[in-house]
Amino acid sequence: MMKPFTFNTTPSLRMGAGLAGQVGEITRPICGDRVLLVTDPGMMATGLVQRATDGLRAAGVAVTLFDQVQADPPESIVLQAAEQARGATGVIAFGGGSSLDVAKLAALLAASGQPLAQAYGIGNAQGPRLPLVLVPTTAGTGSEVTPISIVTTGASEKMGVVSPLLLPDLALLDPELTLGLPAHVTAATGIDAMVHAIEAYASVNANNNPISRALAVEALGLMGRMLLRAVQKPDDLEARTGMLLGSMLAGQAFANSPVAAVHALAYPIGGHYKVPHGLSNALVLPHVLRFNSQVAPEAYAELLPHVFPDLPSMGVAEAACQFAQSMADLSQACGLEQGLREMGIARAALPNLARDAMNQTRLLVNNPRPVDEAAALKIYEAAW
Repeated sequence: MMKPFTFNTTPSLRMGAGLAGQVGEITRPICGDRVLLVTDPGMMATGLVQRATDGLRAAGVAVTLFDQVQADPPESIVLQAAEQARGATGVIAFGGGSSLDVAKLAALLAASGQPLAQAYGIGNAQGPRLPLVLVPTTAGTGSEVTPISIVTTGASEKMGVVSPLLLPDLALLDPELTLGLPAHVTAATGIDAMVHAIEAYASVNANNNPISRALAVEALGLMGRMLLRAVQKPDDLEARTGMLLGSMLAGQAFANSPVAAVHALAYPIGGHYKVPHGLSNALVLPHVLRFNSQVAPEAYAELLPHVFPDLPSMGVAEAACQFAQSMADLSQACGLEQGLREMGIARAALPNLARDAMNQTRLLVNNPRPVDEAAALKIYEAAW
């Protein structure tokens, strides 16, 4: 019998090459005529933000720009953005996952007045929020369709706000915005999106459901075909479109069937060593898959032919191991670093990472195999 489940996603999606050129006319009916545009310094340097602000102003929208988003945004950045959002009629994010996450919380906190500290956790956020439109410029986080925002608290720990209130009113996906992304960024964000789909499919969360699994399979099929092509040909619009769509589908999947130990072990790497989130995931992914496959190989065996269709048929245990190895091979082919030591992480630091990973209880409970501190340390040692 099918278990009861809930599936939520962004209520409206618009996808198409060139849609960002219509950002003013598309977003004004939703966000009104005074918007906060949230982005980061790297996006400012591309000139794409200027085109967006020009389009908004041409549509009669007054724009306040917040361009100070950092990777793994700290609480201070979120609070600054929320302060600037007060008085706005809506919030638009233009950038990668960090910009989208900051915009979600700025829209929420500016309208609700709720202290950020009270919003952390699952279902603790209180509305209302300002109207919100998210425009991703990387194919990785799927944040445009997830009810999640991740914030760095203190020196290195990450905490999440999880609430349907964070789902935007509209996700605007324009693959032209991802053309020309550097190969390393394309690879890391692409592996990140694939991790979302893999963990959503295999999650033992009670809300793992047929819709999320179907979306995960479709996402992985797309990205398995397109990732290396997008890395090698940065201006290939078809590959960029496939990656952006795949990332979004994976986002819908894990928004409802949550991720697990790969993310839990990746967060301390990013928090302590400022390793980009997608790369942190890539570094631990094959080792978590091998760890899980020892007791729960079925999900990974089922995914293997969808992602790597050219491989021959094989038994469940062998297929699960092959899936882990093939994901590692794909990461390497894309030019990503393969070991924690390559990131300047000393072996002596691994016990501290393992200890910190235990704080990610929200994620660890979804893993197919229990992960205690000793197991986490072994995974980090394998990844070193």
